[in-house]
This record gives sequence, C-alpha cells and structure tokens, in this order.
Amino acid sequence: MSMAHFGFLPAWLLGAHLIVELLLIGRVLLRPYRDPSARVAWLVVLVALPVVGIALYLLFGETSIGRRYIARRREILSRLPAPDTLTPTVRTAPRVSHLFDMGASINGYRPCGGNAFVFPDGADATIDALVADIDAATEHVHLLFYIWLTDHNGLRVVEAICRAATRGVTCRVLVDAVGSRGLIKSPHWQAMTQAGAHTVVALPVGNPAFHVFFGRLDLRNHRKIVVIDHGITYTGSQNCADAAFAIKARFAPWVDTMMRFEGPIARQNQHLFVTDWMTYSDEDCAELLVAPPIPTPGGVVAQAIGTGPTERYSAAPELICCPLHAARRQLIVTTPYFVPDDALLQSLCSAAYRGIDIRIVFPARNDSRIVAAASRSYYHDLLVAGVRIFEYRPGLLHAKTLTVDDDITLIGSTNLDRRSFDLNYENNLLLHSVQVTAAVRERQLRFIADSQPVTLAEVESVGRGRRAWRNALAMLGPVL
Repeated sequence: MSMAHFGFLPAWLLGAHLIVELLLIGRVLLRPYRDPSARVAWLVVLVALPVVGIALYLLFGETSIGRRYIARRREILSRLPAPDTLTPTVRTAPRVSHLFDMGASINGYRPCGGNAFVFPDGADATIDALVADIDAATEHVHLLFYIWLTDHNGLRVVEAICRAATRGVTCRVLVDAVGSRGLIKSPHWQAMTQAGAHTVVALPVGNPAFHVFFGRLDLRNHRKIVVIDHGITYTGSQNCADAAFAIKARFAPWVDTMMRFEGPIARQNQHLFVTDWMTYSDEDCAELLVAPPIPTPGGVVAQAIGTGPTERYSAAPELICCPLHAARRQLIVTTPYFVPDDALLQSLCSAAYRGIDIRIVFPARNDSRIVAAASRSYYHDLLVAGVRIFEYRPGLLHAKTLTVDDDITLIGSTNLDRRSFDLNYENNLLLHSVQVTAAVRERQLRFIADSQPVTLAEVESVGRGRRAWRNALAMLGPVL
C-alpha cells in the first residue's frame, strides 16, 4: 500500500504514522536475540501493511512476557533451592555427557539416576494410571496442563482430584488460561475448589490492549507436568483429554506419548511446577523442595529441561539440535508441527548427509492448515539430503519424541516450530537408557507402520502455485 492511499489524512497524522513505523523498523533491526529471518519477516509485514503491520508488531512482534513477570520469576527462583542441589548427580558416559551439560546450562538441573519408568499405551491407559496414582496419593497432587477438557478423561481426573482433596491430600491444579478456558468457565473448576483443591490460571489474558505495554498477548504455558507425593511424575505430549479431543474432533484420534517415572527426576519436575505455581499464586511452596528425593530401583538417567520466554534465548532449538549432532547411526523424530529455524533444518540435513538413518513422522492431516503448508515447504530439502519422511494416517500424531541410536531419548511438550522455540513454556526429559529408548522406538516404529512414506517425486510434482504458497508461509514462519 503506497502513501497515496493516505492522501485524505492530515499531514500531522501521516507524519506520526511515519515516525512510528520508522521507530518500529529500527526496533526490529536493533533488538537483540532475533535471527535474520525473523527480522526480514517483520520488516516485510511493517512495510507491506503500514497500519495493520504496526498493530501486529505491537501485539505479537516481541516475545517479552513483561518486566513484572520476569522480576517475579527471578525473585521466586532466588528463594528456591539451587537447581543443581535438588538431586544427586550421576556420572554419565562420555558419549552423552555433553548433552546433559547443555541441558544443565538451561535450568541448572543435573542428570540423576535411579529412576524407574512405565510407558502407558494410549490416552486412556495414561489417564487410568494417573487416576490410580491420584487415588493412592497421601501427601500432594500437582497437575499442570495446557489443555484440560471437560470430556470423559478430563472429568475422570477432576473427580479424582475432588476425592483426593476431600480426604485431605493437598491438590494444586495449574492450567493455561487459553488452552483450558473451557474447564475454567465450567462448574467443574469450581467443584475442585469447593472440594478443597487449590486452582490457579497461568498467563491470564485480560484486556488485549494492555499487552502492548505489559507483555506479548499469545505467550502460553504449554507444559504437561504431574508430580505426586514427591516421587511420581509424568511427562509427555498428552493433554488432560480423550483421544477423541472434542474441540477438534474431525482430526481425531489425537495420538500422544506420556511416560510415568518414579524416582529423583520427580524432584526436578517439582521445581518446574513450583516455579510456575508461585508465579501465579501467592502461596510459598519452597518447603516442597526441601525433602530428600525418594530413591527407586532402576537405572534410567534423566534430566528435566524447561524452556520458555524467561529462559535463555535459543534454548529450545539448542535442546533439539544437540542430540542430532550426537547421532552416529539412527535418528527418529515424531512431531505434529514443523516450522524449523535455519539451525535445526541444517542440523537435520547435515546429519542425513553424513549417513545417519533419519526418519521423521508428521501427521497426514494437521489441525492447522497454515502450519501444515509451511511444514511441507521443507520436505524437498530434507528428502534431497536423505531424510525419510512419513505422514501418519490414522489420526493426528501429536507425540513429540526423539530417539538417537539405541540409548538416547528426548520426550516432552516441545514441537519443532517457532511457537515452541520462542513463545511457549515447555518441559522435556532427556533420558539415557537402552530400555527407555527401545520402548519409545517401538512406539515410533508403530507410527511409521501406520504412515505413508513421502517421496521426492511426489514433492516435485506439486504445482508452482502451491509451492509458492507454502514457501511464502515458511518465509513468514517467524511471524506466524
């Protein structure tokens, strides 16, 4: 849109608009911790959409959560035990020690041993195990979910929380304001409170106009964390819901992976939960991190890693790229959303070029048409490098898993897209275990068996118009 379109406006208003636009362009060029593609994308938006672009940048252009939240989280962390003192540190094999060193550089958690795992098969099995653990709890139940629906499985957990709170177990329930808005507005939210559970909402939205001054509007807490009685924890991709996922049922079933652990790793997830809880609640829970971790037979070496807008910039993509460089034979990845930054795309391609057997599984039908189109714009480069791509057919594959060779696993809530990298609070576990990796890989291979391979010929046969559309969306990935 040229300035001629603004000819009917007073000169002072045009001048003010130009000053604001130039200031924002300067902000885009000078703001630290922004990769070049993101700068280009926002410059295109500001220049091509002079008025709308300014509004979009003010609402969505920066990832700051706001000075108040940043200061509060720093103050909370200063009152909690140091992360590296939470669990006894275990010596790791030289081949993987640098992976755990990288993880420790994000939150400070050190790798800990003595963890036993269970890998429930499917959403219902996960909820069965979770409800059983809540019913057996004697001290506390802590739940953090991005999405919690009032469907069959969601209400089973609500009822278990009410039972636990009624018998005197301290229950703390933390949900994201947007992802779980249906539950928050329902009578079931009040039912948990009336039963004695403590309920808190993360990242309340409020008036969108105020977010221009106090932090970005669409930052979300995407974590899935369960901690029960200090020694039991769950981590993975599953929200508190049925696989039928009523709010987006036409893509169902949603296929997730969630792992249950007993052992010291629960203490690190507890620290993540308590930090989030105290950010949005006036309750001081520091004493929960004083009790010694519960030793459990088993040999899984684990490390919790939490990323988000208040952690180190680029922590999330580094978390993904580091295991890629450690691969010597095989790498399998499952993710529903794939809008990588340059470093991740190059890491995948370079690993394939050096002969690593890389397989990536995406859902054939994605609940976001824009993300699906942007994802497919990267297929050509990946396939040319030798990466094998599969599209899962039976439902929406929502699992976020990465296995390296025979003994390294990364599982959690992080998608391979800019939203997870830059905007969301995420949690993952880095695991060194032949047994865990075998279990996760068996599930990954099952996904591949239910998938259709994507060939280079199919990608090259796509029409120019569709390719241009996909590439345009990928170019705007930092904005989307």
